[in-house]
Amino acid sequence: MTVTAYTLAVLLNLFCLFLGYRFLFQPGPAAAGYGVPADPEGDAGAYLSIKGVRDGTFGLVGLALLAFAGAQAEAWFMLSVALVPLGDTLIVLRNGGARAVAFGIHFATAVTVLISAALLFLV
Repeated sequence: MTVTAYTLAVLLNLFCLFLGYRFLFQPGPAAAGYGVPADPEGDAGAYLSIKGVRDGTFGLVGLALLAFAGAQAEAWFMLSVALVPLGDTLIVLRNGGARAVAFGIHFATAVTVLISAALLFLV
């Protein structure tokens, strides 16, 4: 169980780093994949960059907690971070995005993050 808990946590944190990179350096495709397309050349460009910094920071903080503070600290972090994809689910739905994206990507991510938190609490 320990290997599974740590592996899932590391993968989720690395995925956050990837998302952060993508929103910073490929904002148009990243926004489309998010479920609510945006024009990175228009006013949305700053917000896409903010999302990139946010997601990348979550990934770095998660990895640092796992490496230096341990599984319990990472579990609490994951528990609180699960609010982000839950909020993203609502944002996509509220802005006319596809339900398949809202639930298949964002809600599924929230569930995965909560599973990761539960596994880390058990370590």
